[in-house]
Amino acid sequence: MKVKEYLGQAYRLDQRINSDIEELGKLREMSSSISSPTWEERVQTSRNTDAPFVRSVFKIMELEDKINAEIDNLVELKKQIRTVIDEVANTDERMVLRYRYIHNLTWEQIGDELHADRTTVYRWHNSAINHVTMPENPIKI
Repeated sequence: MKVKEYLGQAYRLDQRINSDIEELGKLREMSSSISSPTWEERVQTSRNTDAPFVRSVFKIMELEDKINAEIDNLVELKKQIRTVIDEVANTDERMVLRYRYIHNLTWEQIGDELHADRTTVYRWHNSAINHVTMPENPIKI
């Protein structure tokens, strides 16, 4: 695994968590809505005695467990990434990596924070990537 791939995992995992949270909101909305009655004839050999919202509640619980596990992974990954970034000697390079991979800022936002233009931020970033030492057991998402 290359350095950029390793550092970029936190952003992707964060996006996946946000997507799951959005899906959870939709499931909660669906579970509390009233379904319309069907007027067509249904033949059913075995009757389901559970209330209609029970399946939705189980799906919500499963998704909440998945989100909690992903959040735990994200916390551990960011902790490891912070340790890796803190080993970079140059302060500007370290701050570019921190803003980019911990705080998920855009290049323009990083430039504003560090009072530097985009090319300087790119230069610091490329130099920082060369100075990063990968951990022995990197977390892979």
